[in-house]
Amino acid sequence: MAVLPLLLLLGSQFLCGRGQLQSAGIELLTEAAAAWQGSLPCAKWDCDCAFHKQPGCCCAADAMFQLEEDSFLRIKDLMRDVMSLGKKVQKLTDYSRIAFEANMNPGGSQCFGPFSTNVPIPYSNVTLNDANGYNPSLGVFTAPCAGVYVFSFTVHSCVLENESLYYKVQLMRNAVVEASVWENNREDFEDNANHVVVLKLQRGDQVYVELMSGRKLCTQQPFNIFTGYMLYPDTGDYMY
Repeated sequence: MAVLPLLLLLGSQFLCGRGQLQSAGIELLTEAAAAWQGSLPCAKWDCDCAFHKQPGCCCAADAMFQLEEDSFLRIKDLMRDVMSLGKKVQKLTDYSRIAFEANMNPGGSQCFGPFSTNVPIPYSNVTLNDANGYNPSLGVFTAPCAGVYVFSFTVHSCVLENESLYYKVQLMRNAVVEASVWENNREDFEDNANHVVVLKLQRGDQVYVELMSGRKLCTQQPFNIFTGYMLYPDTGDYMY
């Protein structure tokens, strides 16, 4: 059994380049290897790596290569997560200020309507328009990005004593009714209504308030107000 430790010691030194063996030493190793019977009791030592595969002292090379590969894949995944997080943070900051407020013509004292068809209400007096999502010439808000938005509208109308208070206003999203308020009172000559709506919008969705056909809004037009703001963005939208 004394030959085995000598064989392992000299063989590893030879392969690792740590020992300078003379020809006699090489012959001794050859003879010891030829005389050995059975498998080498290497335990945790990788004999096959040490004596057959690796040209130098690199018996841990396979494990090191695997560690390098695993580390590279982990770093790659980490970089992907960091880039995804960066996009979400940029979206939260770039679109954190989306809000508008507008009312009808401050000088308007006549009636708006009635019309033969539904007509978007022109809230032309803009007091706030962060991110420029609201178009005062059309009375339409276009969502700059996907997210959850809050909209509110106030409707006010006043008619003469011998006239009828008769209006119906509805909040539209892409030509679909989301909410409405109305007044058909023939005894009350002045009234107002308010409504608040929370909508989940996609980028490019349009929201506006329209007056129903045959109805009208009279006097005190600045009391008719349309507002909206983004509650939070949809961070899963990367269309821009």
